[in-house]
Amino acid sequence: MKNRRIWTTIIAFFCTIFLFAQSSNEQVRVNQLFNFGWKFKAGEITNAQDMTFNDDDWRKLDLPHDFQFEQPWDQTANKGRGFKALGVGWYRKTFKVDSKWAGKQIIIDFEGIMLSGEVWVNGKKIGGTSYGYLGFEANITDVIKYDTDNVVAVRATTEGGSRWYTGGGLFRDVHLIAKDMVSIARHGVFISTPKISDQQAEVNVQVEVAGIKNKEYELEINTKIFSPEGKQVAETKTMAPKKSNLVEVEVKLPQVTVSNPQLWSCESPNLYSAEVVLMLNGKVIDKITKKFGIRSIEFSKDFGLKLNGKKVFLKGVANHDDLGAVGVAAYSTSIARMMDQLKAFGFNHIRTSHNPYSESFFDLADEKGILIVDELYDKWGSTVAWAGSAPWNDIWYDNIKEWIKRDRNHPSVIMWSFGNELQFQEERWNFSTTDWGVTTYRLMDVVAKRYDPTRKTTVAMYPARAGGIIRANPDFRIKENIIPPELATVTEIASFNYTWEDYQEYLKHAPNMIVYQSEAVTNELAAPFFGMDREKMVGLAYWGAIEYWGESQGWPRKGWNYSFFNHAMEPFPQAWLTKSIFKDEPLVYIGVVDNEGDVKMWNDQVVGQKVISAHWNRQSGKKYNLYTYTNADEVELLVNGKSFGVQQNSTDVRKRNTIYWKDIPFSAGNITAIARTGGKEVARHELETTGKAVALKIETENDSWKGDGMDLQYLKVYAVDSKGRKVPTAEGEITFNINGVANIIAVDNGNHLSNDLFAGNKKALYNGFAMAILRSEQKAGTVKVKVTATGLKEANKTLTVK
Repeated sequence: MKNRRIWTTIIAFFCTIFLFAQSSNEQVRVNQLFNFGWKFKAGEITNAQDMTFNDDDWRKLDLPHDFQFEQPWDQTANKGRGFKALGVGWYRKTFKVDSKWAGKQIIIDFEGIMLSGEVWVNGKKIGGTSYGYLGFEANITDVIKYDTDNVVAVRATTEGGSRWYTGGGLFRDVHLIAKDMVSIARHGVFISTPKISDQQAEVNVQVEVAGIKNKEYELEINTKIFSPEGKQVAETKTMAPKKSNLVEVEVKLPQVTVSNPQLWSCESPNLYSAEVVLMLNGKVIDKITKKFGIRSIEFSKDFGLKLNGKKVFLKGVANHDDLGAVGVAAYSTSIARMMDQLKAFGFNHIRTSHNPYSESFFDLADEKGILIVDELYDKWGSTVAWAGSAPWNDIWYDNIKEWIKRDRNHPSVIMWSFGNELQFQEERWNFSTTDWGVTTYRLMDVVAKRYDPTRKTTVAMYPARAGGIIRANPDFRIKENIIPPELATVTEIASFNYTWEDYQEYLKHAPNMIVYQSEAVTNELAAPFFGMDREKMVGLAYWGAIEYWGESQGWPRKGWNYSFFNHAMEPFPQAWLTKSIFKDEPLVYIGVVDNEGDVKMWNDQVVGQKVISAHWNRQSGKKYNLYTYTNADEVELLVNGKSFGVQQNSTDVRKRNTIYWKDIPFSAGNITAIARTGGKEVARHELETTGKAVALKIETENDSWKGDGMDLQYLKVYAVDSKGRKVPTAEGEITFNINGVANIIAVDNGNHLSNDLFAGNKKALYNGFAMAILRSEQKAGTVKVKVTATGLKEANKTLTVK
């Protein structure tokens, strides 16, 4: 009997352990990616929000999706909006909800609807967004049905006052969330590292709890900190207030210390994790994990920017958020390849002009070590260039709250920018303060500091003169008028679009300004970089360094193309100029002038770009002008071994690293640039005349292609000669044949002037190049690729999806 009682006790004990383990492994919060199985129809549709609406003839698709990009180019449409007509698109999705979710609150979370949108669930309107670059969530617990189908319907419109191509529709991720009635609030975790050294770092954790208003709960908040390798290195816990009259209450946990921290930097982007758990009466009821970085940022007029105590100069781009052939659809793979290419050329910074980018963008910036100036708006006010569907005055506070709470844990974010091209015609704003926006900025700064006191704030200036003076004013160049804008003298960081040559004069009037060049003109090449005081200033971002859709300078251009990279992320020769100024490694690169391009005034600036390419397949008997881009002391140029002299690298900031060679005669063979420093060869670049194209060659980028239904493979095809050399003058139509667990979502060739769209499986070679973008299905397997073209040997490749 005694033994039986002992065994009964032992069995009961292990059963308890087993049940505890089972319960502890249960998902207390379910977060489903809700991107798959949607239907779409373009145009305004009556009653499309109704549950009983028949959508059988609607197109099936998965998100993200940019419906505007699929529309034909329209020469009569607004060139600023990318020659795409404005309009409406509808989405519907039929879904079931797990009966196990009964008793939980059900949330639908849209990361954005472009340009603005409304949402219905089961025929009831549950929310929307008036500023589509920011997301929202809606509690749909009371409208969900567990015993039958549910329907979500979304109306998206591209109509609005934006000055550039915005795209349209459900262009970012959607999630369906099930969680306890008492839970961590939306963007409710805030992690900061107020003090760090090589020996230790202080970490502060704040958690915002929802669902405890007017209730007495024994609610414990526990946070465990894990190293980049996954080892627990700290823990902190506290009890939530037993009584609160707030809908959501912020709870600060006791500060913890992490020993020997692995700091986050551009070179070593180490990421820690914070596992935040809510325990009600000893039971886990909610849990989320947030990544963060341990790093410090400092700004000063004496050194500009320091990261972890070390001087850093921002070497960046300012672009819009489209991603070439996929439009604004926010594919992580597309963002990652863009960042990888920028880093390869020495860039360390992106300004999110002029709106918040996707959440995946910031995750990737954290992972890759890219510093971000996070921007909220283009203009302030509702009268001109306002991309919202509700008055700016009505939504700016909620926008700032959502924006900063969403992005504040990202170590890549170093500065908040409230807007772009301010200090200009206050009557446009519909929010006049008669002090050039100083009061408006101060109001916004107070709100920003409420949700993140750890970062500096700024506003990008245009025109960059006190009193709103622009180049069109006759007294623009009078020396007494080179005075910084009133607003720039009160922002924590003084951000200027262009006018780098005036910064030292500005500082005579406002010596405490910390200067950042928020936009630099690409046609000025290296001058904006070398013209700055890089020891004391923050850095710069080249405007339109990557081709983007919209803001066209005239048909047949489909967007901005005075750039260093085309929209397929293939570099122009000028990209090697930026590499020569951004990286210390010795470099020389040859670019041959195809034509002189054009020059015009845009946004009060002279813009334009020569058309330059890097090949030596030229016309016999003709002379060519060319450039060599180098960071060496001098360059010698040879054609088939014959020297055309040696030229020194200029010390003039407007010519530095750019050596011009005039009337170089073409002769088939090779042209070679030899760069020397101190008389010693340090770099060499050679272009070789190729033979006729005889075959196609496939190159892929994604070596770990995932079968998650979201990952992309960029399949690049080049025409090559009999020696396997790429032939940049080759022409012809390419056909892509794909079989397996993937589908083509776009085809491209980098031609920004083409009237072709990006659908189908055929594309003309442009500069000997074409590309297909493949999206994996939701399973592993293989993809067989065959690429054909008339007169060229086909190329075949088998790809693995893991």
